[in-house]
Amino acid sequence: MRLAGRGRLGFYPLPVSEAESIRRFLRFPEQQCSVLDPCVGDGIAFGRIACDAKVLRHGIELDAYRAEQARALVTEVIQGNCFDVQCPVDSFSLIYLNPPYDFELGEQDSQRMERLFLEHVYRWLKPGGVLVFVIPGTRIGECSAVLSIQFRDVRVYRLTEPESVRYKQVVAFGVRRTRHERERLRDNDITRARQWYGSLARDPERLPPLLSEPDRQYALPSSGPARMVYHGLPLDDIEDLLWRSSAYRQAAPVLFAQEAEINGRPLTPLHGGHVGLLCTAGMLNGIFGEGEARHIATWLSIKLVDRTEEEEDGATVVREKERFSNELTLVFSTGQIATLK
Repeated sequence: MRLAGRGRLGFYPLPVSEAESIRRFLRFPEQQCSVLDPCVGDGIAFGRIACDAKVLRHGIELDAYRAEQARALVTEVIQGNCFDVQCPVDSFSLIYLNPPYDFELGEQDSQRMERLFLEHVYRWLKPGGVLVFVIPGTRIGECSAVLSIQFRDVRVYRLTEPESVRYKQVVAFGVRRTRHERERLRDNDITRARQWYGSLARDPERLPPLLSEPDRQYALPSSGPARMVYHGLPLDDIEDLLWRSSAYRQAAPVLFAQEAEINGRPLTPLHGGHVGLLCTAGMLNGIFGEGEARHIATWLSIKLVDRTEEEEDGATVVREKERFSNELTLVFSTGQIATLK
């Protein structure tokens, strides 16, 4: 699952029904306020959570395609790494954070991404602002250092949609403490809070489910427009220019196998076995024909299983015999696709 998660850049979208339930826990001010999703993805869940006319939505997304999708729903989207974004402290009334569920580098000598994202963005939240934090329940203990000191009135709920259950997701609501409130905290208070988060991580199944009807509401303070600045590399521009670089040209022969070129005529006519070997070796793949008959041909060797049943001494005996065959896929310029077996 870790490789699959990295392949999707840690994108674990929140089900829409869960986002709608979270929205009911929030009370937006009559004045304008700015809200942020540091891992906005396609923006659908964030749009449901922050569905208010006077809300200025801000998002950060690493993937270029998802960032383009989010721009239809979010006021401002920065395409890049969240850790390369700078923002003045105390800028947002709400931060909805659903970070990647992974280790920074590996499982040894590295930190969880949930904790790193929280440590990076919580300062952007105004005192009295609300954090909505969606993570696997087993990882909430690793975020306890920030949660126990920086946030009060924390409530944690278990998410119940099938996709949320698959990743053991929980949602934590919390209000950012003021400086005066943090100074009044005692060591015993922090220790008890961290022990409580640790107990939740050991047994997240005992958490109450997130209900469609909230048992309390979190009031958001008003806030003006937020200003975020991206200091990272232009990833898309670098990707477009990469293939022109001298380093890429030197590394390409090592990283990518060169296509074989077959020239000349056979000494004798090819029989069926020769053609089959050439097909499965990819030697007869290519572009053929003209006009509407122009097509791409790709051969593939597939394994088939022939199944037979026989009666022996009153019992049915099933025999399976494996064999290999060739499959040809044709993609025509008209868009038609044909598969010949």
